[in-house]
Amino acid sequence: MTSRIGIRLEDKNIWEGRASLVPEHIAALRASHNLEFVVQESPIRAFTAEEYLAAGAQVAPTLHDCPLILAIKEIPIPALEANKTYAFFSHTIKGQPANMPMLRRLMELRCQLLDFERIVDENGRRLIFFGNYAGAAGMIDTLWALGQRLAVEGLPTPFAALQPTLAYGTLETARNAVHEVGARIKHEGLPASLTPLICGFAGYGNVSRGAQHIYDLLPVIEINAAELDHFEGGDPHHVYKVVFKEADMVEPLDPHASFALQEYYHHPERYRSRFESYLPYLTVLINGIFWTPRYPRLVTKAGLRALFEQQGTPKLRVIGDISCDTEGAIECTLQTTNPGCPVYVYNPFTGEAQEPGADAHACSGPGVVILAVDNLPCELPRESSTHFSSTLMPFIPALAEADYAAPFEEVNLPPILKNAFILWHGELTPPYRYLEKHVETGEGVKVRTHERK
Repeated sequence: MTSRIGIRLEDKNIWEGRASLVPEHIAALRASHNLEFVVQESPIRAFTAEEYLAAGAQVAPTLHDCPLILAIKEIPIPALEANKTYAFFSHTIKGQPANMPMLRRLMELRCQLLDFERIVDENGRRLIFFGNYAGAAGMIDTLWALGQRLAVEGLPTPFAALQPTLAYGTLETARNAVHEVGARIKHEGLPASLTPLICGFAGYGNVSRGAQHIYDLLPVIEINAAELDHFEGGDPHHVYKVVFKEADMVEPLDPHASFALQEYYHHPERYRSRFESYLPYLTVLINGIFWTPRYPRLVTKAGLRALFEQQGTPKLRVIGDISCDTEGAIECTLQTTNPGCPVYVYNPFTGEAQEPGADAHACSGPGVVILAVDNLPCELPRESSTHFSSTLMPFIPALAEADYAAPFEEVNLPPILKNAFILWHGELTPPYRYLEKHVETGEGVKVRTHERK
């Protein structure tokens, strides 16, 4: 049994104030399972050392004495220690080149690596996630960017009153601000040139639901994808939304075939995207889908250029790419951003992105505004951490009781956790041996997955 569980500081960037376990859950675990926790000191964590001490945890500068270490974001290579068990979002399962050196070092150090992203149920649904908070923060930031972009164009709207998520501190405060914007739209209406204002949501999982939770604070009327090409008029005192599912986004290559969801999942090469046919009707696009290069893109650079060439100034103003795969489903997501500089404008004629920023200037210039923050939940650190911690908490006793000296085949872990271990004693476990070629060559899929996270 693991005697001491370490809670690592988060040092991905200066906005990363989240924690893998929060004080109230540590207190509960200590009371119910007599576990010992050591919390690494952090100057930016949203929970204070005093809160952890009051919960019965120790607070220390290092976690050298902890055989099991919990974190959220990737751990810097110099901080890794031999023979430890690490649990965090490693962003390695696609063979991402940026994290192959970290994975190689964990192998050299004969470590265990559990990836939170791989704790899933029998249907492959993730059980530990930040996705709903990523969606909420991403939607707030996207609406703020929309207000800035429209103001730059000389179109004052109620959206201009919004701030980025970071400025609000809590989700409740942000929700109240969005609700006030909705009340103004209901009362004042939007400019005729913006009507109908339609926001499209690609996907319907945790990220999409979190984003819709915010958007639905506005006076929303929902329509379906099939209505877009003949939708006319619209009410300036309402906004509209469309939730796109797989059958809306792709079609079979074979003109005689019908869409079949499971076939698409297993054989995406038999399908092509038809998503760009919807772009002329959208003012905002929120992307919350899981994507790998096996699947068709939603928005291509060529498709976006064609849209601007055909329409001059299209309706599409902002893409909130919450999934945030670089040159992935949204090909014009050329780079990820951070909460301090969350947006940039992609110019479809030059194929270039301007410098990211956090003001009206960053939302100006020819093209479409891209929001591509790769750790959106850190903009709501206390609330997102508490939610994440509540989903992680039930798995802690089993992780603490596991015999990490045992061979992988014999370890006393429930299957739901065992299947989430990428490394055991420094070796790739059977489900992840496909990563061997990426580790050896350093080559991999050039995308990064956001914490739907």
